[in-house]
Amino acid sequence: MAFMKKYLPPILGIFLAYYYYSANEEFRPEMLQGKKVIVTGASKGIGEQMAYHLAKMGAHVVVTARSKENLKKIVSHCLELGAASAHYIAGTMENMTFAEQFVAKAGKLMGGLDMLILNHITNTSMNLFSGDIHIVRRSMEVNFLSYVVLSATALPMLKQSNGSIVVVSSKAGKMASPLIAPYSASKFALDGFFSSIRMEHSVAKINVSITLCILGLINTAGPTYTRSSDRAHRVL
Repeated sequence: MAFMKKYLPPILGIFLAYYYYSANEEFRPEMLQGKKVIVTGASKGIGEQMAYHLAKMGAHVVVTARSKENLKKIVSHCLELGAASAHYIAGTMENMTFAEQFVAKAGKLMGGLDMLILNHITNTSMNLFSGDIHIVRRSMEVNFLSYVVLSATALPMLKQSNGSIVVVSSKAGKMASPLIAPYSASKFALDGFFSSIRMEHSVAKINVSITLCILGLINTAGPTYTRSSDRAHRVL
């Protein structure tokens, strides 16, 4: 936790500055002032800290996750930190109808959208794959398909603002590892899909940037991987 509080905020500042603005333009915190941003998976961990950092720079923020109580606290703290506005919409990304409606509601709350940060994942277990297709389906729906639904729904608003899509992914989507096959498959899918869409945007002259952030082990609270012994492991 000490590591997170000391090092994560400046790292996130660099992250947001680099991916939202051209490398040829010197970043200033006021550049994000008044920007309209969605952050998913924001009830803890990386998503929570990104929301706080955006709030400090005066952005409008809409956060989502399953935990209504956590989101209430996060929105309150965002307002204390200086957010232009802060709202939450609780729900599960297992429900594609919710994912679609969430973006529309967030856009109405903020009057548009400049940045969509996709960060949520589902919990799963670190085990040899047993052939249980339900585990694979849930991982693909939450970790991949909901990202597609969210980004597709947000695209018209992002076209109007020349905005950005930021996809928080994992090394597990670049390099296969044992015991996490469903999770790894969903992250490989993210890489393939959004890398292709980035190319399509270039061909079609769509001025909406797409960035995949490839993370390794993290030192924040968040969804965990567990063995059958229920021993917690860090999220990839």
